[in-house]
Amino acid sequence: MFGLIGHLTSLEHAQSVAEALGYPEYANQGLDFWCAAPPQIVDSFHVTSVTGQTIEGKYIESCFLPEMLLNRRIKAAIRKILNAMALAQKSNIQITALGGFSSIIFEEFNLKDNAQVRNVELEFERFTTGNTHTAYIICRQVEAGAKHLGLDLSQATVAVCGATGDIGSAVCRWLDQKNQVGELLLIARNRERLENLQAELGRGKIMELQEALPQADIIVWVASMPKGVEIEAATLKKPCLIIDGGYPKNLDSKIQSQGVHVLKGGIVEHSLDIDWQIMEIVNMDIPSRQMFACFAEAILLEFEGWHTNFSWGRNQITVAKMEQIGQASVKHGFQPLLAW
Repeated sequence: MFGLIGHLTSLEHAQSVAEALGYPEYANQGLDFWCAAPPQIVDSFHVTSVTGQTIEGKYIESCFLPEMLLNRRIKAAIRKILNAMALAQKSNIQITALGGFSSIIFEEFNLKDNAQVRNVELEFERFTTGNTHTAYIICRQVEAGAKHLGLDLSQATVAVCGATGDIGSAVCRWLDQKNQVGELLLIARNRERLENLQAELGRGKIMELQEALPQADIIVWVASMPKGVEIEAATLKKPCLIIDGGYPKNLDSKIQSQGVHVLKGGIVEHSLDIDWQIMEIVNMDIPSRQMFACFAEAILLEFEGWHTNFSWGRNQITVAKMEQIGQASVKHGFQPLLAW
């Protein structure tokens, strides 16, 4: 059995779906209430592979909200993720994906140093961030999107915003080794990490966001949008392909301009329907088949019997591992979202 740990995008979003999930006591409650609310298993379902194999899964709502970070409720955020992981382990779930901010919180606040959660000793091999599959899917979206727009990747300039993150660095490795893109523009906040990535790749230009974007044929966005920063569509190349790998995915509503094509990054579509309700909550266009690629990684690991933390730690994703999870993804009937 596999598990998915997720969260809603905002307090308002949480309030709006609590009633639908059968928790009316959570509706219309403020942030203090959500800081105290325990994680809940709110959905059980089955997923069938195109090979005919069927597995069981459970969705765990962590009750984490991004406002907890914005309002400096860091301890509450940490507690949410650890408690959700403990619930997954106590429920005898063999492999669980940390979705959305869950994996970011785990890495940024070194939750590996907090293995004891009340009476549960967390077994970290039961958990995966899902970032390897997400990076693979984003790269396949870059390839398909470039072909759709008539862009030659070997001549293209690709800007990766969030280049030093786990997913961003993996995307850079793939684009460098598999596609040999014309130019890589590396964008991130931490200069030292950027220089380390540049040294690892042996290439790439370190640039500021506003300087890099007008030069890019393709923009891979795998970072949070800095407060007060806006992308001026008029300054972008035409055509320009943007892969929105952030969460929530909202660049398509912020950048509306002829010749600028925004694709929801890190989303996959399964070949068969799934009997769950959770993807309706996060507004997937086809909720019975579409999901975040990080969630799909847990499904793939369960299908393959790879009960291990396949994606774990910062900047440990190799092209070989992306190819490995990619082969499993194709085998079991997943494909990158390519809705234009």
